[in-house]
Amino acid sequence: MGDDLIHDQDAGIERLLHIMRCLRDPDTGCPWDIEQDFDSIAPYTIEEAYEVADAIQRRNWAELEGELGDLLLQTVYHTAMGEEAGHFSFQSVVQAISDKMVARHPHVFGDENRDKSAAQQTADWEAIKAAERAGKAQKGALDGVAIGLPALLRALKLQKRAARVGFDWPSTTQVLDKLREEAAELVEAQNTLSADEIEDEFGDLLFVMANLGRHLGVDPEAALRRTNAKFTRRFEEVEARLAARGKTPATSTLEEMDALWSDIKAAEHARA
Repeated sequence: MGDDLIHDQDAGIERLLHIMRCLRDPDTGCPWDIEQDFDSIAPYTIEEAYEVADAIQRRNWAELEGELGDLLLQTVYHTAMGEEAGHFSFQSVVQAISDKMVARHPHVFGDENRDKSAAQQTADWEAIKAAERAGKAQKGALDGVAIGLPALLRALKLQKRAARVGFDWPSTTQVLDKLREEAAELVEAQNTLSADEIEDEFGDLLFVMANLGRHLGVDPEAALRRTNAKFTRRFEEVEARLAARGKTPATSTLEEMDALWSDIKAAEHARA
């Protein structure tokens, strides 16, 4: 029956769960898979989530299908290890998230009125989450914001939590003033500060930038990914144009590369 399930392409999630159990079998499984634990697999989970986001950003739907499968495998991997240790199972994880979605959408699955604005639904969602945190003995406004999140994303979540209890600048103008202040402090003191102090001041500047993004309705992680993609696209075009001249960046001057960059940027703006 086990071999039949492994090769049954119509078996759905049960097939994948069985494959993982086989890979983790201490007697007949894969040596690499057997050695893994939550800590060793966690970085792969984060990487796969970013690859999903990358496929979406590039609108590559065929690739997205594969990346979603890779991400699903991460959930299966963690739940297999959880089941082995007696912590939880795939079914209990599915039950927990299903229960959570039902509880957090009383306007869909309960008796509450569905005729609400998106803003009111968001406020209700946050109220439900706050009640859940209280039930977990999370008393502080910042409790439960995962330490392992990417730094910019965690900064954004910390700021949102603080804003809910009134700790926030009332306008974007004040955030911009703080941004100028932090930038000036870093520039003025860069020659007198220690490396640790420079890192601290630079962190303050990035934190304010994340806050500015929140006030502007911009996701700083998404904005930086977009800029990374733009930089990559333009620099690769610089390399291509240099190659047409029989040159590389290493054999070119900064002025030459900067001129090509400006031409590429102008051409992109003309097409927009």
